[in-house]
Amino acid sequence: MSYNQIQLSTDRVVVKVPGSTANLGPGFDTLGMALSLFAWVSMVPAATTRITLQGSNLEGVALDKSNLVYTVAQSVFERVGLGEIELDIIIRSDVPLTRGLGSSASAIVGALVAANALIGNALSTKELFQMATALENHPDNVGASLFGGIIAAAWDGTTAEYVRMDPPAEMDVLVVIPQFELSTKKARNVLPEQVTMKDAVFNVSHSSLLTAALATGRLDVLRHAMRDRLHQPYRSALIPGMKMILRDAVDHGALGAVLSGAGPTMLMLVDRAEDRKQELVEFVRSVMQNEGIDVETQWLTPCLHGPKVRFLRGEQRDEIHSLDQLDMDAQAGVRV
Repeated sequence: MSYNQIQLSTDRVVVKVPGSTANLGPGFDTLGMALSLFAWVSMVPAATTRITLQGSNLEGVALDKSNLVYTVAQSVFERVGLGEIELDIIIRSDVPLTRGLGSSASAIVGALVAANALIGNALSTKELFQMATALENHPDNVGASLFGGIIAAAWDGTTAEYVRMDPPAEMDVLVVIPQFELSTKKARNVLPEQVTMKDAVFNVSHSSLLTAALATGRLDVLRHAMRDRLHQPYRSALIPGMKMILRDAVDHGALGAVLSGAGPTMLMLVDRAEDRKQELVEFVRSVMQNEGIDVETQWLTPCLHGPKVRFLRGEQRDEIHSLDQLDMDAQAGVRV
């Protein structure tokens, strides 16, 4: 499609985007996995910009044109030669903010996909991935949210490349979400600028082993493959109880335990047939309770798809009560 042939849709687009976890231990800024935890982004061209928030996970999100979804959408319009487009935007998210579960990545991907849908998908998925990576400054979370499944990706500051794979079918995910926020910036500031050759080799070998184990379904290898020396040891001081949970979760039924993204959420991979799931939950709750920290635990599954897109026309376009109650499989497409 030539950019000068673009016609802006007057229908409302709704996009449902999976959240994600990044790193999976040793795969720092490289490995990501989509999770069954979702955000919704909806937009339609309007006379004046209005931003509406739904749900309980968006406290502090901007309601003016500094809003991330608005600014990312404008970057799509600018890329194809359109001027600023006023938007009526609705955002809902079950992905908690600044907890290491890809809240900013899901917002970025949702905004890119929604804005692109309004212009007839003038940009390819590959272009959206490049834009998302540049905005997020690493490809793991955005890649997982855009493509679903597990992503192994690399970015050299100019071009991002990725390989997608399906997670092992028998794998469940337990997330332990401490009830405090931890910004990515703060979590990165504790990391050293240089590491030893020994630690670098440790992470390269374990990341390679982890990727191969996930690709081939070798769950028995995960407890060894998910170890890390690049970021988790330094971030443990920011999250009381983390060191013990990551060390001992495998003794209570987990295949492996890691910090999810920059944290403070911790993530455990578990065999779906494991009969000690409740023991694992009680273990992590006990550790965090001893540290005086309330946590929320959720059982999730890897999400195999990227964003689902639906257009609303006529009365539906203007009367949206709850985005999460929409049937996203009706007139929906899945971008992969």
